Amino acid sequence: MTRAKRMLVDVRPLRVGEFRRLWVAGIVTGLGAQLTAIVVPLQIYEISGSSADVGLAGLVGLVPMAAAALWGGALADLRDRRRVLLMTTIGIGGTSLLLWAQAWADLRSVGVLFVLVAVQQALFGANSTVGRAVTPRLVPPELLPAANALQSTVLLAAGIAGPLLAGGLMPVVGSRTLYLADAVAVCATVWAVWRLPALPPYGGGELRKGGVLRQIGDGVRLVTRRQVLLLVYVADFAALSLGLPTALFPQLAAETFRPSDIGVLYAAVSAGGVLAGLFSGAFTRVGRHGVAVAVSVGVWGAAVAGFGLSGTLVPAVAWLVLAGGALLALGVFRKTVLQTAVPDGMRGRLQGIDTVVAVGGPRVGTLLHGTVCAALGVTWTVTAGGVLTVAAALLLLVLFPRFRRAGGRGGAPGALADLLAEVGEEVHTVTMSPTTAAPRGPGAARSLPVRRAGALRRSAGTARPPRRTPR
Repeated sequence: MTRAKRMLVDVRPLRVGEFRRLWVAGIVTGLGAQLTAIVVPLQIYEISGSSADVGLAGLVGLVPMAAAALWGGALADLRDRRRVLLMTTIGIGGTSLLLWAQAWADLRSVGVLFVLVAVQQALFGANSTVGRAVTPRLVPPELLPAANALQSTVLLAAGIAGPLLAGGLMPVVGSRTLYLADAVAVCATVWAVWRLPALPPYGGGELRKGGVLRQIGDGVRLVTRRQVLLLVYVADFAALSLGLPTALFPQLAAETFRPSDIGVLYAAVSAGGVLAGLFSGAFTRVGRHGVAVAVSVGVWGAAVAGFGLSGTLVPAVAWLVLAGGALLALGVFRKTVLQTAVPDGMRGRLQGIDTVVAVGGPRVGTLLHGTVCAALGVTWTVTAGGVLTVAAALLLLVLFPRFRRAGGRGGAPGALADLLAEVGEEVHTVTMSPTTAAPRGPGAARSLPVRRAGALRRSAGTARPPRRTPR
């Protein structure tokens, strides 16, 4: 493979039929979800004429999403993940139908919209958590960074194309049609999930003692005991809380740039992420995932600091594009560490905690930036946040050698046997997922618990192991 081709997005995960169907369906469903995300605040403002109600709608779904993410993660470790993913996906589509119904009935009720938004955000929190726990069961560990890059690129691209599509269609077809289009788009993901094989927990997870709350507690204890996992969450939270200046974009557009430039500022971050996704082959083959997380945080912080010091639009956009690329890389390596550092029976719970951190970080950042800006001014607030983010990345690399070693050449962060001993889940030592087992040596075979993965095994240069049925 030439160096130029290696820099382009790694599409090898798309050779796995199950992952490819989910990815393609995600393109359609992502666009549909953006239609609803744009129409709901427009409808709320049309009914109430209050921007405060629009802002409140964003907070209404926060607690349900966080709670459902933790619940969905625990459920993913106890039940068939295909079934949980299917039910939550159908629920999201059903909520879009209810949004269409209230628009068709012309209820003009902000309260009804708040309830539907809370329900849909809760379903989305559980669905996204389970979906990220499914991915490691579909592709081998060495391709997880590439798979995560493909999925993140689709989400960012939908975040750019969806609002543009909604803005163009809204005056023509109205809100009811856009709600209905979202509900129809969800059918693509329902079909893709329906085609998945059964994904029951390894080791008889359905028979474990303790309910969902106890399973969530086990996940939290695991994170607090494992330094690598805890530091990954700390790195992500530092980047999203200290260095995410989107709350100050309106003030920057009014004072430093032009009011009409605010859309460009928001789009630049997403555009940088999409651009990095298209050339993600340049970094998805990196083995040291802990170092990659810290470097991504550092680049993000440096770009934000550069943006804060920019006095004109062109360099400001360039810095935001770089920041968006670093943010995509951070997401790719963060997900990869969390997906490969633990046995399959713990993945759902860690993804649930990850969703809470990803949702809570920007909210804390909004509060911090707004408060500090009132004292220091917008330029120093943005720049200082970026500098503090860089400092956090350097501290992670300097103070924690185990974090620097996370990943190694094989791409498996941490010592899994040590992890299981600390957690006390000895059952996983004999029922561990093939995708999380440590390689037995150079060229050791890795089995995929999915059908029709032969082409992928051959492309990775591994032998075809005998088919096994997980017990």
